[in-house]
Amino acid sequence: MMADLTHFDGEGRAHMVDVSDKDVTSRIAVASGAVKMRSETLALVTAGTAKKGDVLGVARLAGIMGAKKCSELIPLCHPLPITKVSVELVPDQDLPGVRIEATVKTTGQTGVEMEALTAVSTAALTVYDMLKAVEKTMEIQDIRVTLKDGGKSGRFEA
Repeated sequence: MMADLTHFDGEGRAHMVDVSDKDVTSRIAVASGAVKMRSETLALVTAGTAKKGDVLGVARLAGIMGAKKCSELIPLCHPLPITKVSVELVPDQDLPGVRIEATVKTTGQTGVEMEALTAVSTAALTVYDMLKAVEKTMEIQDIRVTLKDGGKSGRFEA
């Protein structure tokens, strides 16, 4: 089992994986998640009347920044030359809440799944932060990778 986990050496110690022999390829990852909240709280978001300002706009920028800082937050992630980050936040009355999707691209020797997950997580935390004064019971939910492509392991779709 330990041999299957690339972030551990033969003695079980954590280490950064050597990717220097991997091919440089185009890579993409998409992650998604949601922030569930009361309908009344969502109404503040959609009306643009939250006290702290433009919730979706600020959370979008926070998500982009989060993707760019991933290797500083997750100890064994490689710093990558990210070529694209997009973060979409969509109000959903049926949830009720905000659905979040992040797409990250690079041309490199390792994938960008962690950067996409960090973008979604950071955007979700920002939504929470901007609305916590009116609702502390919001739930951050279902953060996961939905697509990964490029590199030796090929394509994954959830």
